[in-house]
Amino acid sequence: MQRNEYRGPPDLSAEQIARIIGPNTVYVREVDVDELKDTGVIPADTPVSKKQRFFALHAADGRRVAVLDDRDMAFVAARQHELEPVSVH
Repeated sequence: MQRNEYRGPPDLSAEQIARIIGPNTVYVREVDVDELKDTGVIPADTPVSKKQRFFALHAADGRRVAVLDDRDMAFVAARQHELEPVSVH
């Protein structure tokens, strides 16, 4: 009898992951000001304290769909749009 060896997780595309997880799941993660400025969400010349916290909602395929400045409100906003929020770190 041959033993099965664990070969690690399969390589899945973002689209395959999105189909497995489901279209209604969104991920909530903290993002810092510099990331938001680098991607143009916040204009680079806008004065924002480095202590300011922001939370992004991401679709299962990784697309950012919203940014809020309150973690609890990110979860509320997701649920109001019939989405299931999941926290990631």
